[in-house]
Amino acid sequence: MQIRNYEAGDEIGWVRCRALSFLDTAYFDNVLKNKEIYNNPAIELVAVEDEQIVGLLDIEYEVQERTVCSRGNGLGGMIWHIAVHPDFQRRGIGTQLLNAAEKTAKIKGLNRFEAWTRNDEWVRNWYIKSGFDDVESYLQVYIDGNKELNGVIKSEISNLFPVQVYAHYVGNEKESIKESFQRVHECICYEKMLRK
Repeated sequence: MQIRNYEAGDEIGWVRCRALSFLDTAYFDNVLKNKEIYNNPAIELVAVEDEQIVGLLDIEYEVQERTVCSRGNGLGGMIWHIAVHPDFQRRGIGTQLLNAAEKTAKIKGLNRFEAWTRNDEWVRNWYIKSGFDDVESYLQVYIDGNKELNGVIKSEISNLFPVQVYAHYVGNEKESIKESFQRVHECICYEKMLRK
């Protein structure tokens, strides 16, 4: 297996690897048809085996504080995507991608990584095992159907009726929100300080 920089010809393999790796996670419906292009510089790595993209890691990073990351001091990098194809998981590919990204980040003068993820226990454990700290969270709430929408959301446009709503809850009544709606995910911020 080889870890290398992403190339434009990798896009189809990148999209497939990400889609398949997200199927068994809380992000199962977060499907992309194209790889994102970032406004700031990025560390974009892929893991390749037998000409197949089996892992990926995208980190958009700051050249000016607080333009990409939501917290911390100094220049940081936001992990937007990290994924390993299901047939290649549990082989240390994610860790190898992260280690390679850390080396590049230090050369670029970054002092930390930030990553947001949902409440998949195995993903949370990977971040902790990889040296990240759990620093904050909020809820992502999917409000679906008349029963859940009633009294919560209404349109101010005549004849426009919401059917599904995706919302962020940043208040202190998280348990009440979790009890009120069927699909609620805690979205957790992890931060890792990069040692020089």
